[in-house]
Amino acid sequence: MSPIFPTIPPLDPQRFAPRAHWPVRAKLRPLRASSRVEPHRHGWAQMSFSLTGVSRILTSQMTCIVPPTRAVWIPPQVEHAVAVLRDADMLTLYLHHPPDAAPHWQRCRVVEVSPLLAELVRQLARDDPAQAGPATLPAAMPARARAMAELIGDELLRARSLPLGIALPQDKRLRTLCEALIEEPTRHARLADWAAGSGASARTVARLFRDELGTSFQQWRQQVLLARALVLATAGRPMGVIAAELGYASPSAFSAMVTRTVGMAPGRFFAPGGAIAEAALSAAANPLR
Repeated sequence: MSPIFPTIPPLDPQRFAPRAHWPVRAKLRPLRASSRVEPHRHGWAQMSFSLTGVSRILTSQMTCIVPPTRAVWIPPQVEHAVAVLRDADMLTLYLHHPPDAAPHWQRCRVVEVSPLLAELVRQLARDDPAQAGPATLPAAMPARARAMAELIGDELLRARSLPLGIALPQDKRLRTLCEALIEEPTRHARLADWAAGSGASARTVARLFRDELGTSFQQWRQQVLLARALVLATAGRPMGVIAAELGYASPSAFSAMVTRTVGMAPGRFFAPGGAIAEAALSAAANPLR
């Protein structure tokens, strides 16, 4: 039997809270696989990603797989929880206010993390007074931190949104089906087989997908398979093996799905991250605890 890890609380929210005079802060927190950070919320925005490892971030509206090079943007007051799929060094950026007033900063979404953005957040976390423990913020933000914060803001404005978030419904029947599919996406391929255990007909389930999530069952399941592929790719599985494990008839069919969904070939989409991977190795050799 697999060991059961207890749920752990978030760090004291006020410990890394951004302020008007210190508007951008960051923290690095190592988390073990199978650990779960309790649902919580706070009055400022955040961006979270795994420097190493893989995690899943869950909100009431969506769930997102977070490997290196991908991050989840979470607006203020949105409740969220973290489940760690593979031992992870989680980097979290806290912002007193979003980079600008554009509407997309008011909803959860997945963004691409450039090597520069990853390193800036890592350095900001290393320099944050609270990284070593609770600390009183100085009256003024140091010049180095201010410069990094300005560059981080610019990188966020340039960050590309990615269609990786898996939307979650409110209807209890559909929610149960969706959660089961996320846990074991290859159990069934057809909607009728999934609907058989939901207490609703296939026609009703199809309608709920359209009405609640604005998509078809197959399109939604495709997002789940893509998220699972990210986890497998992070573990070093070859593309051919991933395609077979996810039920695709050939690697080319899987490649076509990835390219159609995210607008880039699997080789680029699943790339380990170049400079981000180097930063991860440095962090592992010199962990910030």
